[in-house]
Amino acid sequence: MLKYVLDIVDLLDDPGASGKQVVEYLDGVAGAEGSGAEVTTVSGERGSTDFVLLRVPGHRGRAAGGSARTLGVIGRLGGVGARPGVTGLVSDADGAAAALAAGAKLLDMRRRGDRLPGDVVVATHICPSAPTEPHDPVPFMGSPVDIATMNRHEVTGDMEAVLSIDTTKGNRIVNHKGLALSPVVKEGWVLRVSEQLGELLAVVTGEPLVTFPVTTQDITPYGIGVHHINSILQPSTATTAPVAGLAITSAAAVPGCQTGASHETDIASAARYAVEVAKSYGEGRLDFHDAAEFGSLVNRYGSLAHLQTFGHESRES
Repeated sequence: MLKYVLDIVDLLDDPGASGKQVVEYLDGVAGAEGSGAEVTTVSGERGSTDFVLLRVPGHRGRAAGGSARTLGVIGRLGGVGARPGVTGLVSDADGAAAALAAGAKLLDMRRRGDRLPGDVVVATHICPSAPTEPHDPVPFMGSPVDIATMNRHEVTGDMEAVLSIDTTKGNRIVNHKGLALSPVVKEGWVLRVSEQLGELLAVVTGEPLVTFPVTTQDITPYGIGVHHINSILQPSTATTAPVAGLAITSAAAVPGCQTGASHETDIASAARYAVEVAKSYGEGRLDFHDAAEFGSLVNRYGSLAHLQTFGHESRES
């Protein structure tokens, strides 16, 4: 996996980095069958970014009329670079690098004849010149487009579960270098950490499971004026599928716009984990949540889907 990470990081660490270059690389890895990856350029008030969407069909997946489930792997970030103010690849790029490396590995596996049971959809975006923005305790990366736009291009209707990978170093909440797993979020509910996802992460990293706390406000949409740990769980605001966040973390608070702070081995671990989750989820050996338990919670306490929306404006008494 490290080979793919190094290739992807080299592509992204470029002022001219683009979705087109990434797709050309993925096509090369895929061989004669091609990657089928798509690029959509979207402009906002603060620039533009290239959304990359890759679908890797499984031999028993939905695309082939089969019953194997579809996993979404989203590389969440503001931008891979903060030019012209900052020169080089920023820490915030780790999520994109991990998701794309996982996609490249899946394509190479398919080329060799190791096709997974279920379909895998990989989505992220490439922006080498993203803005930065203030955040406590360290500055964050901004983005040329808003979170709702990201969700429209990265969260697809065929994703039956979502693994969202994001650099999560700009905090003092999880002080661990490596990877950390979030509780599962579904339709406004913060559910328990999946034991199956946790056990698999420990196996992949060879280390005890590390988790990070998630608050109610972390799973509300950006733009309502409250603090979020970062955008790792923003995909949960745009889908009914269960979402788990895979955080690439550090022992110290690191700004998202900091260069020289990406650790390729940690990115590779995240990518390897995404591939292993895709195998187990598509085969039906792993679930993100207990569907019966979730149904019982909703029946007893009602829907919390309003937390996926912007809710009501503040009212004066």
